[in-house]
Amino acid sequence: MKVTCPSCGLVGKVMFDRLFDASAKVVEIHDLTKAFGKFTAVDSLNLTIFKGEIYGLLGPNGSGKTTIIKMLCGLLRPTAGSAKIFGHPIPYKSIMNQIGYMPQDTAIYLDNTVHENLLFFGGIYGMPKNQLEKKEREMLAFVNLKDWRDSLVSTLSGGMKHRLSLACSLIHEPTLVFLDEPTVGVDPELRATFWGYFESLAQKGITVIITTHYMDEADHCTRVGLLRQGHLIADGRPGELKEKTRTRSLEEAFLFLTGRKQS
Repeated sequence: MKVTCPSCGLVGKVMFDRLFDASAKVVEIHDLTKAFGKFTAVDSLNLTIFKGEIYGLLGPNGSGKTTIIKMLCGLLRPTAGSAKIFGHPIPYKSIMNQIGYMPQDTAIYLDNTVHENLLFFGGIYGMPKNQLEKKEREMLAFVNLKDWRDSLVSTLSGGMKHRLSLACSLIHEPTLVFLDEPTVGVDPELRATFWGYFESLAQKGITVIITTHYMDEADHCTRVGLLRQGHLIADGRPGELKEKTRTRSLEEAFLFLTGRKQS
């Protein structure tokens, strides 16, 4: 598979400018709030994400990234506010087969093989056998696990389990993908492959929402939302945010926006 190098992001950004569909709203969030007792993890979030975007939720641990993803997937009930996916209030059962979700914590079956996990996750979405077999080969090549197809997941390293979890979230060809820290524990070369694949999904009109605390990775998103303590402090294209803050990197932009820029 031909991979766009993420070290510059230039090719991907040109493609996104051409394919990004600002008329097609995929995710609409209005005053979304989640509190755990007296602690507010997400505070009055307002955000719209469009078809074919790679939208990055960027912020340190505890900024609310995972909580947002879980609410959008229907795994957490909001305390206040609302969200729609494909125009339907969440949770909405009939759209679940259009959504792929890779949690931060690996969610695969340790006592089964790599092949059995992919077969299971494809099967629960009703994929035809021939389609599933073809997609399995593609996913195994993508996450570099072809040689471990028949290995028990319990024998794999942590990074390999993480890669399998990513493959399982994409096996059924969803049109909206939530990826929570998908590149943690992945070597730089494979990270480049991952980002090339994410860009290829966006070119097909698939919307990817990704969380990361790697500031350099966020440069390859169409837009990013910078989060701090449950608040969305900025939203826009990476280049625009750096230009507005007169900084050279998203990390510097984040520090500027939170008032922690060092002189």
